[in-house]
Amino acid sequence: MKQTITKNFLLIVLLLAVGFAFTMRATVFQKEPAKPTVAEKPSAEFAAYWFAGKAELNHYRLEQAQYGALNPGEAVLIFVTEDFLTDKQVKTDAPSDHAMPVMKTNISKKFVTGIYDYSLFTSVFTPIGSGQSSLYPNTLKVSTSVQDWCGHSYQQLNYRNNGYAVSGKSYFEKIAEEEYTVEKAMLEDELWNRIRLNPAKLPIGDVRLIPGTMAARLRHKTLEPLPATTKLDVYEGVLYPGKNLNAYTVEYPTDDRTLVIVFEKNFPHKIVGWSDTYRSRDALLTSRAVLTKTIQTDYWNHNAPADSTLRADLMK
Repeated sequence: MKQTITKNFLLIVLLLAVGFAFTMRATVFQKEPAKPTVAEKPSAEFAAYWFAGKAELNHYRLEQAQYGALNPGEAVLIFVTEDFLTDKQVKTDAPSDHAMPVMKTNISKKFVTGIYDYSLFTSVFTPIGSGQSSLYPNTLKVSTSVQDWCGHSYQQLNYRNNGYAVSGKSYFEKIAEEEYTVEKAMLEDELWNRIRLNPAKLPIGDVRLIPGTMAARLRHKTLEPLPATTKLDVYEGVLYPGKNLNAYTVEYPTDDRTLVIVFEKNFPHKIVGWSDTYRSRDALLTSRAVLTKTIQTDYWNHNAPADSTLRADLMK
């Protein structure tokens, strides 16, 4: 017996270690808890605004840098809460133990370069109540599509195994098939949700961020965490509409790029515009979006021709 134990000592130790890992829920193969909890209960003010069965739709006048020039266009920023499956990472169609509320950002940009159009769309899914003490402190999913008259591409990030699994398809040969993993870091794409959830918890100082997927696609950049310097100041300019505004600035020193998001200091922290400065060909240009209109509506129930009056009101 003693001889058998000695001969198989390493195997016995390995089996004990695996068993301990499953017991302590420390293995990547362990399933997520069936009933996730959040660290913070939304305030009554937050619930009244965001859980009333309506989305917030924002229209912006846009100037977008591309091909070394600023191109006219428009942007729409949609915020809405919905139940999201943490295992499949999709919107749920029925009650589920794996569902939890998320804040979803939909960002749409359309602009014209010369004779042809560009259309970009990003969706971001961030658990409500997320934070360091939450079971789900990280944004769970981001997806981005880009279309122009040359073709189209798609990219998706899913939070798995303490990092982001990146997959994509494109008509560009170098990124025709993408499958890689990015180490965990805050996403630039989730900053919009973080502002709406609680701007007081935005990261300040020297941090590492995964740059925005739209900017990365337009500049043909591979996603990876980059050093960034962030700050939150009072906005004192006159370009963006509103009163009591704050400006959140993200500078990427190794990428020669600066993003500034301007939003209302008071709840519900509406985003009134942003600027994004980087090199396009040989020119250092600033893309800029300025808010023109905000409405709240259950837009998914307004898809008849008669509802075009709502669109006309938003887009004017």
